Amino acid sequence: MPIQRNKILKSIYKWRYKHISQKTFIYILSVIVGLLAGLASVTLKNITYFIEASLEKGIIFSSNQLYFILPIIGLTLVYLYVKYIHKEKLKHAVSSILFSLSRNKANIDAKQMYTQLIIAPLTVGFGGSVGLLGPAVATGAALSSNLGKLFHINSKTRSLLIACASAGAISSIFQSPIAAIIFAVEVFSLDLTMISMLPLLLASISGVLTSYFFMGNEVLFNFSISEPFEVKDTLFYVLLGVGTAVASIYFTKMYFGIINLFKPLKSPKYRLLVGGLAIGIMLYMIPPLYGEGFSFINDLLIGDHIKALGKTPFDAYIANIWVVIALLFGITIFKAVAMTTTLAAGGAGGIFIPTMVMGSALGNVVAKLINNSGLGFSVSESNFTLIGMAGLIAGVQHAPLTAIFLIAEITGGYALFVPLMITASISYIITKNTVDYTIYTRELAESGDLLTHNKDQAVLTLMDLDTVIETNFKIVNPEMTLGEMLHDSVAKSTRNIFPVVDANHMFLGIILLDDIREFMFDTKLYNTTKVETFTHKAPDHIYYGLDSMQIVMQKFQDSGAWNLPVVKNGKYMGFVSKSKLLTAYRRELIKFTK
Repeated sequence: MPIQRNKILKSIYKWRYKHISQKTFIYILSVIVGLLAGLASVTLKNITYFIEASLEKGIIFSSNQLYFILPIIGLTLVYLYVKYIHKEKLKHAVSSILFSLSRNKANIDAKQMYTQLIIAPLTVGFGGSVGLLGPAVATGAALSSNLGKLFHINSKTRSLLIACASAGAISSIFQSPIAAIIFAVEVFSLDLTMISMLPLLLASISGVLTSYFFMGNEVLFNFSISEPFEVKDTLFYVLLGVGTAVASIYFTKMYFGIINLFKPLKSPKYRLLVGGLAIGIMLYMIPPLYGEGFSFINDLLIGDHIKALGKTPFDAYIANIWVVIALLFGITIFKAVAMTTTLAAGGAGGIFIPTMVMGSALGNVVAKLINNSGLGFSVSESNFTLIGMAGLIAGVQHAPLTAIFLIAEITGGYALFVPLMITASISYIITKNTVDYTIYTRELAESGDLLTHNKDQAVLTLMDLDTVIETNFKIVNPEMTLGEMLHDSVAKSTRNIFPVVDANHMFLGIILLDDIREFMFDTKLYNTTKVETFTHKAPDHIYYGLDSMQIVMQKFQDSGAWNLPVVKNGKYMGFVSKSKLLTAYRRELIKFTK
């Protein structure tokens, strides 16, 4: 069977190389990738909705009691799948894609093509407070990566196809093709050129058409703008921008704070139990935290905050607008907590949609505060709900253009374009100057594995230290005599630097040819002077596995050295020369900019 399969593939390869140009083939693949990502998004949504509907109809417990039980059941099912079937630690969907782009040549494990389709619906369908966009993007990315490998596509083009998959997934979920393209550019640090623009456009169109085909004209937000922007409200949108910036900073810090809080719980079972109970309590107190939260957003957009809040322990006081404001603010605070707890407890999901839920609640709170302040001001609560979402997306994701165009597209027009720009830009500027990296990128940035729009930094990130380490240096021992060193090392070396190591191969220092030049012909010193006499420290060290290529380049700049030793756990591994490093950099830069 494999032999027959290989013959078929070879026939396809030959036909393709003969009849289809590389550029045309990439366009075809981008359409296919958009279609596959769209199908993944539709599948994720339908499986999740099926689970939610089944639980609502098939279980006889009261609604609030279910909130205590369901998250633990869902997380347990995910745990069992991961332990006995997946057998690998779960990684954050978008972060793992970014890592594959920078360090794994856009190769993604084939298991990721179906894993998220199973564990994400189990997490969300049973009440996990996360979104499905991240899993949809991860599934599409895995499909595109493996499709690229099947057709022997190079790593740079596979990276483009992965970005196409993300555009297709977002376009399918939100039916917003322009925002989908911008997301791929902002989040995956893609250069927006005509070479990349057309495949992204084709994938985005393919994704949205897939959504229309399977879901019809069904939209996530059934809302149209009835109150246009008024100049007199400008200051309030500035205020909302500041508020969403503060909320974005809180969201990011809370995420890493809760993740660190769960780290002492080494056993996945303990994390599952603690996280499941915590989510259950939060869901009992604040029901809208259940699942993704799209119905909550829709209810706020049509002005029905009672339905949006659902049944809570505070129903007796819901007629008081200040109680409503307090509950909505509680959603703003606890959505980030519930989302992160779900992920920390072992669940699978994304952060994009929880960000929108949190932003919608905050925008509605700000509007209600203005309208009930007693100062005679009146603003549109629906508009503030929408723009609050944009502010949180811009701040949390560091993606202001995605935020602006996404909200503009899902509302069916650009009537709120000016306030969207005001709020999103203010939120982004404040957040970016306070929090350098997003939830997606912080750990990658700390390890030097993050691709950015900065070409110099991106090229250094793509470089591999192993490719520039040189090992053709003659090693000397500190107990060797000068005569032994000259006979065994200097006479047989083409280099002018000699690493000094002990019997355990621990790096002790270096000797330069200039250090021994004046003693080389003094035969009286051959047997009386040892190598340790001439040994001195290297200008700096490169720590293998710890130093990123950016740090390596900086060490050369700061030390002024032409060669620096590479050590791992104190042991000598070789040298990196500045000339070889710069040659490798130029070569990678040419590949990157082709």
